[in-house]
Amino acid sequence: MNRQSATLAIVDPNILSAIGLEKILTEMIPSVEIKTFGTFEELKAADNGQFAHYFIASRIYFEHTAFFRNNARQSIVLVNGDMQIQGVPTLNICQSEKLLVKSIMSLHRQGHRSMSQHPGYMPPQKNATLLSPRETEVTVLLAKGRINKEIADQLNISTTTVITHRKNIMEKLGARSLVDIIIYAVVNGLVDVGEL
Repeated sequence: MNRQSATLAIVDPNILSAIGLEKILTEMIPSVEIKTFGTFEELKAADNGQFAHYFIASRIYFEHTAFFRNNARQSIVLVNGDMQIQGVPTLNICQSEKLLVKSIMSLHRQGHRSMSQHPGYMPPQKNATLLSPRETEVTVLLAKGRINKEIADQLNISTTTVITHRKNIMEKLGARSLVDIIIYAVVNGLVDVGEL
């Protein structure tokens, strides 16, 4: 069955910021299609109602407030710091990748129209049975930010064994980075976002 993926728009003149956010969103939701635009005019020229969400640089948001207020359920404003804008969710892009992932998941949980409500969205597969009980323990500790030596000490195993488990976890989950492991742990209820 071939289902169309959800489409997200990133509207940010800062290319590096846009690329970084695109990478994180792609890792979090592999089935999503992301289009980036440097200006509001580029977005408007390409927008025919297909975007599940707009991730907009704050400067562009304030220059075109009327448009994004009319699409408030789909709009997320990218801010530098803890700035809040009444009536629209904000995402602080000046934080570590781990905290950014946590913030995106928090937005989802706070009742913002989630990407999963878009008709083309395909949810990640639940892979809880793929991992052995020990691999699950290692996954939880990795998601909580523990390093290999700390995991080895806590589970009373060698560091080499932890490294082997970590390699197996990455292979079984098709993970490319620690962020994928964190997302897996949260999505499958192994850790709560508040524990990260």
